Amino acid sequence: MLVFLIYVRDDNYYHPLPVELGGKPTKDGRVKVMAFPPLGIQTLAPAVRQHGHQALLFDTCHPGMKTEHIAKAIEAEHPDVIALSFLSTTTYPAVKKMARRLKSVSPLTPVITGGPFATINALNILKECSAIDAVGVGEGEELLPDYLDHLNDPGSVAGLVWRKGAEIVKNPPRPLIQDLDQFPYPDRLSLPIDYVESLPLDVPAVLSLDRFCTMQTSRGCPYNCIYCDIPYVMQHRWRSRSPQHVLGEMQQLNDLGYRSIYLTDDHFIMKRKRIMEICNGIIDRKLEFHWGCEGRVDSLAVDQMRLMARAHCQFLAFGIESGTQKTLDRLNKRQSLKQIEHAVTEAKRQGITRVHGFFLIGSPGESEKDILESFRFAARLQLDTFGFNRLCAYRGTPLWREYVDQGIIDDDLDWHKWFKCSDIDSTVLPSKVVNHARMKGYGLLFILRIFLRPVKTFRLIRTFGRYMKKSDIFKLLSSPFKRRTLTHKPDLPNKMTEAGLSEPERRGNNAG
Repeated sequence: MLVFLIYVRDDNYYHPLPVELGGKPTKDGRVKVMAFPPLGIQTLAPAVRQHGHQALLFDTCHPGMKTEHIAKAIEAEHPDVIALSFLSTTTYPAVKKMARRLKSVSPLTPVITGGPFATINALNILKECSAIDAVGVGEGEELLPDYLDHLNDPGSVAGLVWRKGAEIVKNPPRPLIQDLDQFPYPDRLSLPIDYVESLPLDVPAVLSLDRFCTMQTSRGCPYNCIYCDIPYVMQHRWRSRSPQHVLGEMQQLNDLGYRSIYLTDDHFIMKRKRIMEICNGIIDRKLEFHWGCEGRVDSLAVDQMRLMARAHCQFLAFGIESGTQKTLDRLNKRQSLKQIEHAVTEAKRQGITRVHGFFLIGSPGESEKDILESFRFAARLQLDTFGFNRLCAYRGTPLWREYVDQGIIDDDLDWHKWFKCSDIDSTVLPSKVVNHARMKGYGLLFILRIFLRPVKTFRLIRTFGRYMKKSDIFKLLSSPFKRRTLTHKPDLPNKMTEAGLSEPERRGNNAG
């Protein structure tokens, strides 16, 4: 069997490298893109091949791997299955459009989708999009080969939701994979793309031109923050690969010339002993890459920062979220301001080069004063970089369930949407106020950083200056202060849309 593994991206979350930094495609079609590699399909490809099947990989961030290019490849290669992988609700419209186009080219070829959003919304996707034939729920390393082996008997594939004529069939669930060491290492050679290390999320700031990739050494998170769907998708469990298996992959990457690795684990610094074994292994093997990861500030492994730094960990990101305890408690973070300060201080004291803080603003019950306090708190912390994003509600999160229970969201009709809380919740400040507070907060934060930490601020800007033009650095630093003009109206819950309420009426009539 030949399967096309296609990673569909949201265009807002990747950036082609500027031409002056080598961003022009080469003669052999290679391109440089600021983005995380598609680790999902890179992981699935060897698992599929291990079962005797063939796999071709596509990533839509490549200018030669758009829908029309893939349609032509289907006409030429005649795959037995088309697999579309994507992450979230923002990419779902592009997935539907691609599925319909590819189905028109090859009507008899099964189209299967997978990923977190597909896992949460499998039944609804099949009800809405006739071009999609099946959804793989959960992890795919065992499910996809099983599906390829049983194309004529999809009812036997655990974890599959599939179309049987006009009927949609939900097979029994597939249990979580217990042994994560059993699979081959991901395929990082098939895609003609050089992924470039940049700041987190959608910030187009190049950090290095070292050969860059991502790794996953564990899966899941046992916590239950109200804005996160990972515990739901991973059944509130955390599982890890053995240190020996992780080090084997790291050795392979080192030998392939990778010099920058980002660990995409939802919570890497979970277990002290495991971190010690991995870091000591990096040191003993004299591996040459630098790496980064994410974790919680209340982790018991925070005391391993010095060893992590010795093992070339240069970047550590914490989900801080707020500078007030009441908002942390409302978000169910189960951490304190004291723990945040301790973790950030320890990371810098023990030699982590760059510490990043993720913050959320516009939470239920949060005042403008609270938002500004988060910026002041960020200024007091020894953070090198930071990001302040609006709190949003996504299906699969506890916050979404709250809004369903309050009658704000209709789970049956709004499943494919996401909402800024400030647009739908009367206990949240209006969007205009949140945006104004963010602009004011960034101004305050920048001023405090310049006066309190001038040397570190200069070093950070100098880091950007290695690979960015002065005009681009100015755009990056000034972007938080620009008023955002909406190009389209935000999605609103079906009940609000049907009522045709104005913004003040919507906020006044929301259940709080």
